[in-house]
Amino acid sequence: MGEALFRNAVAVRLWLAAALCLCLVLAASALRAEAITFPELSGRVVDQANLLPADVKQNLETKLADLEQKSGIQFVVATVNSLQGQEIEPYANDLFRHWAIGEKTKNNGVLLLVAPKEKKVRIEVGYGLEGTLTDALSKIVIVNAIAPRFKAGDFAGGITRGVDDVITILTTDSSEWTKKPQVRADQSDNAFDVILPFLIVALVIFIIWRSQSGGRGGGRRGGGGPFIILPGPGSGWSGGGGWSGGSSGGDWGGFSGGGGSSGGGGASGDW
Repeated sequence: MGEALFRNAVAVRLWLAAALCLCLVLAASALRAEAITFPELSGRVVDQANLLPADVKQNLETKLADLEQKSGIQFVVATVNSLQGQEIEPYANDLFRHWAIGEKTKNNGVLLLVAPKEKKVRIEVGYGLEGTLTDALSKIVIVNAIAPRFKAGDFAGGITRGVDDVITILTTDSSEWTKKPQVRADQSDNAFDVILPFLIVALVIFIIWRSQSGGRGGGRRGGGGPFIILPGPGSGWSGGGGWSGGSSGGDWGGFSGGGGSSGGGGASGDW
């Protein structure tokens, strides 16, 4: 009996220690968030770093408003003057939670964050979309669509292309993934650009086969989200069809997050 009491006492102490560690982690996270000054969520596009011309910003806001109206997905684009000494991953996660992007019950928010001073970019994904906009697909969008344009100084083009690709991933039905989109090569395409779509096709087929056979391959991503083929850098893109219009645009007063959250899903990159 004495041994049982000893074991129970040890177990209680371990639980208390774990609870204390959790409290310390949460407190540190809260203090970190309070130490950072976040920009105000003034609309679906928050261009603190002044990277976007007015017409490009207007066009993006219209696309993002259409996406939310038709699917409920809340997608916000943000550029910031500085990450204030933070790495982009915790900054993006804290900003996502601070703005509460996405619906509270669905956690269906997406944040595209650009920090030109640090030359960092991140796609932060809400819990509810992690099975569709996976870490791997987020990384492909950054490497294939955004970073090359940023490296060339085309911030407006990189952000626009990244938004179009993410919207297409979120709105393409899995049964149609082989039909969308068509690849049109630019003059600057190289051999890698030509073979990349075929590599992505092979990857998507493998992922679908694994999901149908019950193999998740580890990790915390679950669910059978839609899969698509992403074209190479500089290729033509249609935006998934029907997602580029239909909103009046211009007046985004009263826009706010819906209470959504993110657990760190997504991907980061630099240029």
